Amino acid sequence: MAELYGESPLAAHAEELAGSSVPGQLRLSEVAFTAQVTLRVDPKSPAAERIGTALGAMLPNQAGQVARTERLLVAWLGPDEWLLIGPEGEADQLQTTLTQALGDEHGAVVDVSAHRTIIEVSGLRAPELLAKGCALDLHRRNFGPDRCAQTLLARAGVLLLCREAEPPSYWIFVRASFARYLADWLRDAAAEYHQTR
Repeated sequence: MAELYGESPLAAHAEELAGSSVPGQLRLSEVAFTAQVTLRVDPKSPAAERIGTALGAMLPNQAGQVARTERLLVAWLGPDEWLLIGPEGEADQLQTTLTQALGDEHGAVVDVSAHRTIIEVSGLRAPELLAKGCALDLHRRNFGPDRCAQTLLARAGVLLLCREAEPPSYWIFVRASFARYLADWLRDAAAEYHQTR
């Protein structure tokens, strides 16, 4: 029997991403194999409250909010939809927790870990780099830590999540089939920062 083997969408391009980084200014890397689970549930239902208790953080109820626990990020995707992001290998446990808290109420819990990979863009130049291909105002007053938005970056549909303000750090959730394209675009857009060091 063949041995199972998994490879992230950008595994073969890790060195290229690292090579596009500029020490002290910009860092590009892949955050591979995170657990990603989508949740659909009525936010005003008893199930939503039970889920919040089980997770240790209530589900965000405002557009673009992100809630954090010690091991999870919970990103608001819509009025009744969230993306939960956790450490590698915890998708099954997360699904079980959510399904048990959901009980018999109407809702959905789906493991989407293989759907997207994450490209991390961090450093002082990160907002400037992302602004080249994204129409969002990424100033920390408008898009600071624990904020997210579904948007276009270089014409690719992404979920952009701000993790830190100082220095700026973003996670870009991109479909696996667009990961190479977006990584290449980011590398090309970052080329000018090598010339200004």
